[in-house]
Amino acid sequence: MSTASERRERTSSTRPIPFRRVLVANRGEIAVRVMRTLRRLGIGTVGVYSDADAHAPHVALADEAVHIGPTAARESYLDIARIIDAARRSGADAIHPGYGFLSENPALPRACAAAGITFVGPTAEAIEAMGDKIRAKRTVAAYGVPVVPGRDERGLDDEQLRAAAMEVGLPVMLKPSAGGGGKGMRLVTEPGRLADEIAAARREALRSFGDDTLLVERYVVAPRHIEIQVMADQHGNVVHVGERECSLQRRHQKIIEEAPSPFVTPGMRAAMGAQAVAAAAACGYTNVGTVELIVSAERPDEFFFMEMNTRLQVEHPVTEMVHGIDLVEWQLRIAAGEALPFTQAEIEPRGHAIEARVYAEDPSNGFLPTGGRVALLREPRGRGVRVDSGLCAGLVVGSDYDPMLAKVIARGADRAEALARLDAALAQIAVLGVITNVPFLRRLLAHPDVIAGRLDTELVERAFARVAADPAPREAIAAAAVRSLPTPTSDDPWQRSDGWRLGRRAPLPMRVEAGNARSGTTTSGPPGAAVTPVTVQRSTTGWQATIGGDPPFDITVEPLGSDDDELVVTVDGIARRYLVADVGDRTWLGAGGAAWAMHVEHRWRSGTAGRAVEADGLLTSPMPGTVLDVRVAVGDAVVVGQTLATVEAMKMEHPLNSRIDGVVAELHAQPGQPVALGDQIVRVVPAPNPEVEQP
Repeated sequence: MSTASERRERTSSTRPIPFRRVLVANRGEIAVRVMRTLRRLGIGTVGVYSDADAHAPHVALADEAVHIGPTAARESYLDIARIIDAARRSGADAIHPGYGFLSENPALPRACAAAGITFVGPTAEAIEAMGDKIRAKRTVAAYGVPVVPGRDERGLDDEQLRAAAMEVGLPVMLKPSAGGGGKGMRLVTEPGRLADEIAAARREALRSFGDDTLLVERYVVAPRHIEIQVMADQHGNVVHVGERECSLQRRHQKIIEEAPSPFVTPGMRAAMGAQAVAAAAACGYTNVGTVELIVSAERPDEFFFMEMNTRLQVEHPVTEMVHGIDLVEWQLRIAAGEALPFTQAEIEPRGHAIEARVYAEDPSNGFLPTGGRVALLREPRGRGVRVDSGLCAGLVVGSDYDPMLAKVIARGADRAEALARLDAALAQIAVLGVITNVPFLRRLLAHPDVIAGRLDTELVERAFARVAADPAPREAIAAAAVRSLPTPTSDDPWQRSDGWRLGRRAPLPMRVEAGNARSGTTTSGPPGAAVTPVTVQRSTTGWQATIGGDPPFDITVEPLGSDDDELVVTVDGIARRYLVADVGDRTWLGAGGAAWAMHVEHRWRSGTAGRAVEADGLLTSPMPGTVLDVRVAVGDAVVVGQTLATVEAMKMEHPLNSRIDGVVAELHAQPGQPVALGDQIVRVVPAPNPEVEQP
């Protein structure tokens, strides 16, 4: 059996790469990740940035960074002319596209060729062949690769799509022909939903890819999503680098990925790998790419080609960690004309690796995107742990780009060790100021089916149809209350503001709004945040706190050493550490990967009875975005569940449905209007009862 060092030698190269400077035409964690390999290889790095990213980590890491335009992606990261101009101005002799944005646009490699710049990726012809799902299915089918049954003729109108869906047999999947990433995909299980889902899929496909062409495929029940990593050089050598299990996803967006798959046997790996190599050969592919397959958990011997991603994948680190291959390095080497130095027989996985995607989203609010300024950041470290991140303290996370912030990857000798290391790493994360999905990731990893490897693409939706926010621990609520008190500036009792009275200190009544607050400056409680009455009182050892109607308990709150961003909170002799940061009128406390925003109201000072509660009939924007449509007018009668408006964010549509039967009383937004998190859209009031005499 070969040793790890022998495998690394066979899968690496010592030849210098003839690129002096490479421009990375992307942002965030992928730009940082690509630049790290470039730096290791001694190649100069050029970053590009929009107005929103002027202070982003990838800009700071680059040897040189070029401003390419406004915040809007179409005027910056999607503008090929600006990218080529930046490469010329910086003297870059190659462009790496990362993933997303222009990475699968054949116009970019053509523009690079015209400018005499090397494109680090496949040819424009290969991108075109595999970027269009209809053409891709027909191309690989000609080489004997099995494809999902369905209808993929071009130019199907809505009526023909409905007929095709019924011919294929429900359930079916509607898919945009021109792109991937889950955008525009719709699962249809009922004939009555076909018209609405076709219309919605077309709208989203047109916004995302500029093409509303749809195809219909049979929906594979309880499917597993398996990817095969392929590498192909310019000398005719094509190999696969094993598989990745990507079945844990929500709305067709992957959440957890791992390599190798706990489902795939060596025989399956060989068969799937051979088909992936055939798919790559079918389009004359060169560079690094991924063939995506769908496999029925009920019939593991039956698998189908879904699509080919003609770029680096988000989840590529798990493949790198179990094979000892830097895929970005080989993208560069292949682009420079170097031949692959290893054969298929020399590529085999060792150990297990699992990746979790950290998103700026709120699972307890339907996984809608969040945002804010990163007030404090802690990222995990440890044996077998890797973090690919686009975060830094002070970074503003907005709604202009994809909400993925970072990836945490853990490797172990086996799957159980990799799972344990990943969970421990996620417990170390703190992104105070922005709500993330980290607590949900830890719950998902602890699910019995995930631990056992019983995965399918419907598991997340099935097991986590509703996700409650992690409640703030009582000691965190009390600590926020104590920390909010002003520090005494004098021992003079007449000058103290912490409740002095003769004989003993006075109890100080407060209200603490604790939970996944969606804003650092709101003045009314956000949905999902719990408002709790708290009373604190000085004691001989620290403080005594009472939360709600529970018995009082003793608590001490002390900074850890000289740091002002970490607290030691001791209750009943048990000390716990919390990271802390102040954002606007809120105090964020974080521990175990979770974070809570607390707003403390000093009732003994203000004498207020509390905050106004949002009426049941008021619909607000659940995330920063743009109002896509408003379907009602003032005075319209509506019913529970009726869609009144739609907000678009991250190229996804989010309907706002009425929570009550009633009448539209107010409209606060119109189509095309940008809205912030919590902005009012529509207010519905209960309809007057005609049987009751109105005053």
